[in-house]
Amino acid sequence: MEILGDTKVCAVIGDPIEHSLSPQIHNAAFQHLKLNYVYVAFRVAEKDIKNALQGIQALKIHGLNVTMPLKTKIIPYLDKLDSCAERIGAVNTVLNEKGKLIGYNTDGLGALAALKANNQDLVNKKILILGAGGASRAISYTLAKDARKIVILNRTIEKARSLAKELNKIFGKKVRYGEINEKRLEKELKDTDILINATLLGMHPYKNETPVSRKLLQSDLTVFDLVYNPPETRLLREAKAIGAKTINGLAMLVHQGALSFEIWTGKKAPIDVMLKACMEGLKNLKKRV
Repeated sequence: MEILGDTKVCAVIGDPIEHSLSPQIHNAAFQHLKLNYVYVAFRVAEKDIKNALQGIQALKIHGLNVTMPLKTKIIPYLDKLDSCAERIGAVNTVLNEKGKLIGYNTDGLGALAALKANNQDLVNKKILILGAGGASRAISYTLAKDARKIVILNRTIEKARSLAKELNKIFGKKVRYGEINEKRLEKELKDTDILINATLLGMHPYKNETPVSRKLLQSDLTVFDLVYNPPETRLLREAKAIGAKTINGLAMLVHQGALSFEIWTGKKAPIDVMLKACMEGLKNLKKRV
């Protein structure tokens, strides 16, 4: 990679950021298309977000990915939001367009692209989403248009209720909510087509945990776990063992990143190249920790 005086810089910001795979993914894509771009990672604490964005404007950094805990905190400091980010209330992508910072959210569309890449048609399907945080918000807003029914279960029922209320105002009364517990999971999973885990269970330090006990899983389910490290969580292992179709979080990570790439460059993202770089980056990450 040759970095020149006119090389455009893109970055990911968040805290922590050391384990991000985004630099490997995007730099591989830039090099593959021979684009004069480079991608780096900046650790930015929540308290420093305003100063960081002033620096990004001053340094003319071209684009950003935004990760935890900044996806909602960044909004007051942006000049404009696209309609998707405004509706969801969270930003994961920023374009610096002539000094104006424009916020986007590609998480939901990335999840939709990952499902479609795995031959999942959402029309007339019931989708059960576990968790009501930022990822769940983006995904539920995106999938509610085509799904027959969406059920959002969360440990804190108030968050699930609030999200369901917002969605029903837009999409009609097709979204229900409740608390995550075994009794409710057993009831909902009987006629669920797609199960999406948007909780932290399965990710380090919860890698030996699962949000759904194996006895409740069914072979006709599609199980989509947003956790990408490890790429096969306990939930996915147990779902695969009974014959259910599984999709890991790497698919969403790459597809949402591809949409960010296209916002910054105007070029079609090389998905296969990005996925390969993601897998290699994950292997290298394991060697370092």
